Amino acid sequence: MAFSSHRTPNAPFAPGIDAEEPISAASTPSDTAVVLVVEDDPLLRMNAVDMIEEAGFRAIEASDADAAIQMLETRNDIRLIFTDIDMPGSMDGLALAHAVANRWPPVRIIATSGHFKVSETDLPSGGRFIPKPYRQHQLVNMLAGLSTAAHL
Repeated sequence: MAFSSHRTPNAPFAPGIDAEEPISAASTPSDTAVVLVVEDDPLLRMNAVDMIEEAGFRAIEASDADAAIQMLETRNDIRLIFTDIDMPGSMDGLALAHAVANRWPPVRIIATSGHFKVSETDLPSGGRFIPKPYRQHQLVNMLAGLSTAAHL
């Protein structure tokens, strides 16, 4: 299956984008919040970045938790993290979520997985979970809610 970076209103370019559920202006960020997307699958990472940027957020990306930690150590503009749970490396997405909550408490976290069901008690306080496959409006509304709650 080929993916295109161009989309018409009636043709979603990748799984998970829901052209029938428009994103309201109220659900997009008032100031451009930076979202760090942490996903080991390059196509899923690219898809998530596209969804997030289409909604008006700025997105940066990391292929694993170690790269995400390095980015957090060198940048002070990351306000939200959207991370896969099942990733290779020294830590999975849940361990990353807890490490971020301990070192960067203002950063809000959304975890995702197609293999695990996670309750919000498994995540740090304020963390959220969205199962794969997710729709663009679900992800964006969750990001917008967290960015509004954190006054980002």
